Amino acid sequence: MEDLQFVLASASPARRKLLTDAGISVYACPSNFDEDQIQITDPAQLVNTLARSKAELVAPQFKRALVLGCDSVLALQGQIYGKPDSPADAIARWHIMRGNVGELYTGHTLIDTARQKSIIRCRVTRVYFAAVSDRQIEDYVATGEPLGCAGAFAIDGKGSCFVEELEGCHTNVIGLSMPLLRELITELGYDITDFWSAS
Repeated sequence: MEDLQFVLASASPARRKLLTDAGISVYACPSNFDEDQIQITDPAQLVNTLARSKAELVAPQFKRALVLGCDSVLALQGQIYGKPDSPADAIARWHIMRGNVGELYTGHTLIDTARQKSIIRCRVTRVYFAAVSDRQIEDYVATGEPLGCAGAFAIDGKGSCFVEELEGCHTNVIGLSMPLLRELITELGYDITDFWSAS
């Protein structure tokens, strides 16, 4: 829609690529929200709260826009994992993750600033990790890729080699469920095709 911007309240290149690959003309406006101030132990509540906080920080800057905030964590064996703090942390996590099954939670908040409406939803995808070797873990962490990713892996990068199977939405694991986004846009009274950029 010409008069309604689509704004991503995130600096994530992976999320931005998902949107642009789907034909959506997106403006990235990182929230710079301090995630450490939120201490919630339920993964769904955590990602929903973080996604809402990011979107709400950015939304007042735009009069006519759909503002999308997202956040992802990996839950495994009762623990919640965001981005690793260091290479050593990433290696330690992979020793737990390998051969195991985790759940990738992504919270989505979509705010319509023109109509003052918002929707919050969480999507969960089960991730089956391969039984990778110590050397493969160390080599993977040495690439630096896991350090910028929730759960210390990127399904759209080198980490794809170390994931055996997914149950649920593939793009959710990248950080944004595109089918869920379509549903949210529809709930707000629009159509996702309204936001397709002219080719």
